[in-house]
Amino acid sequence: MRREEARMAEAPLRLVQFTKSFHIGGTEVQVVELLRGLPSSYQVQVGVLQDDGPLMGAVRQLGHVPEVFSLGGSFARPNSALQVARLASWLRRERVELIHAHDFYSTMLVVPAAKLAGTKVIVGRLDLAHWHGKARRAVLEGLTHLADHVVGNAEAIRRMLVEEEGLSAERVSVIPNGLDLVRFDARVREGLKAALPDTKGAPVVVHVANMNHPVKRQEDLLRALAMVRLKGQVLHAFLVGDGPRRPELERMAKELGLTDTVHFLGHRADVPALYARADFGVLCSSAEGMSNAVMEGMAAGLPMVVTRVGGNPELVADGERGLVVAPLRPQELSEAFLRLLGNRELGRRMGAEARAFVERELSLERMVRRHDALYRRVARGG
Repeated sequence: MRREEARMAEAPLRLVQFTKSFHIGGTEVQVVELLRGLPSSYQVQVGVLQDDGPLMGAVRQLGHVPEVFSLGGSFARPNSALQVARLASWLRRERVELIHAHDFYSTMLVVPAAKLAGTKVIVGRLDLAHWHGKARRAVLEGLTHLADHVVGNAEAIRRMLVEEEGLSAERVSVIPNGLDLVRFDARVREGLKAALPDTKGAPVVVHVANMNHPVKRQEDLLRALAMVRLKGQVLHAFLVGDGPRRPELERMAKELGLTDTVHFLGHRADVPALYARADFGVLCSSAEGMSNAVMEGMAAGLPMVVTRVGGNPELVADGERGLVVAPLRPQELSEAFLRLLGNRELGRRMGAEARAFVERELSLERMVRRHDALYRRVARGG
C-alpha cells in the first residue's frame, strides 16, 4: 500500500479545469492563469460547455484542446443526462483524480458526473449567488454540499457558505484572485488601442462593468456625477462595458444633462492603459464577489471608490487604499468623489497603497501556489 501511495505521489496529478466557456470575464481569466501557471507535476485537461470565446485562443496556445459537453441551451432537456453520463465516462477513461468546476453552469454538470465516476470535485463559488432565483440557489446549494471542497475568492463568500448554507468551515477555502502584474504593466506601456474623448485636462473617473444586470448600478454612478456637477465640479466619467442596459443608461445620462462629461466607451481591450489615464476608479455594485475590475484599478495605482458589498471592503480598506461607501447611496458616492477631487495628494497616497497591496497579496504566483496546495490536499490528502 505504501509503495502504491508513493507511486501516486510521484505521478502527475490528473486534473480537469472545467468552465462554461472562454468568453472574457473574471472567472475565465483566472482559469487561463491557472492553466498557464500550474507546475509540470500536473497532467491538466480542460472541459467546457461551449467551445467559444475570445480567450479560447490563449487556451489552445497553451496546448489544450477542450473537451466539449454541450447542453444545447438548457438543463431541462434529456440531453443533460446524456452529457452527465458522457462526462462521467470520460473522467473514468482519462483516470482523472480531481475536477474543478469554476461556475454555476459547470457545477450543474460536473458534480453529478464526478460522483458517478468516483472523481474528487472542487466547486468554485465566486459570487454571493445574487443573480439566482430561489430554485436555482437551492440547487446550487445542494450540489455545493456534495462537493469534496469549495473555493471562494473572498471572505464574504466564505461567511455566506458557512453561516447561510451550512457548510463546515474546514470544507471551504478562500483563494483571492491573482493578477499578473508583469503583463498588466506591459499592457499599460502598450498604450491605448483606440482614442479617448477629449476631457480638456479635467479629472476622470473610470467604471468598468458589464451592462447586463442592474446589480452593477451604473444609474447610481450617473446620479452621483450629477450631484458633483451641482457642486460646481467638473468630473468626466469613462463607462467601460456593454450590454442590453446601455440604451437606458445613455438616456438617463442625457436626462441628467451629463452627455458632455459621461462617455460610454463600450468594450475595450486596453483597460490597464485606460486606468492609467484616470484620476480614480469606481465600482458601485449592489452585490459583488472579488472584482477583477477593482483589482486592476488598484494595480494601476488608482484610489478606488467602492460599495460595501462582497469582497470590495477586503480589497479597498476604507481610507487606506480608497474609499468605501454604502450601496445604493448616490449621495455618499458623490461625497467620496468630492473628497478625492478636493485632496489630490490623498488620492495619490491611497493609490500607492493600493498598488502595494496588489503586489503583496494578489500576485498571480500566490494564487497559483495556493490552488496547487489545495489540489494536492483534496486529491491525494497531502
